[in-house]
Amino acid sequence: MRRAVYPGSFDPIHNGHLEVIARAAGLFDELIVAVSTNYSKKYRFSLDERLEMAKSAFASLRGISIEPMGEGLLAEYCHDRGASAIIKGLRSSSDFDYELPMATMNRQLSGVETVFLPAESRYQHLSSTMIKEVATLGGDVSDFVPKAVLKRLLAGAPRPDSPGGH
Repeated sequence: MRRAVYPGSFDPIHNGHLEVIARAAGLFDELIVAVSTNYSKKYRFSLDERLEMAKSAFASLRGISIEPMGEGLLAEYCHDRGASAIIKGLRSSSDFDYELPMATMNRQLSGVETVFLPAESRYQHLSSTMIKEVATLGGDVSDFVPKAVLKRLLAGAPRPDSPGGH
């Protein structure tokens, strides 16, 4: 069985993630979406919320499981799960420059390969950070996130006419 891991913090998961994950799922027998926590980041959504949103987004796709990555190295996580590959979506050459040294280190640590999938052009501009900012400022992000994510973003966003709003 060919198993791969697609890691990320997914705060929140967006359509760019979904598109790459759906394509990766077609390349492997099983794809684990590993929801990670980077303690140097400030999250809008808790780990449980991020897991729930990811599960909701992939409820209809077979061969995809969603789980928390926990602490430790991605290479060890992949080794423990029997994964032969890490999936990374690339939006630009700067993403590649950032990801390449990590891919090399992961291969040297555990033998796991990294498979880079270029983002569809319609999603190359998306980032979770940008989506959160636009939603917080009252912008329409409905074309960029699943409905369950949009609902959570709108629930937590200040209204433009509220005190302190824009």
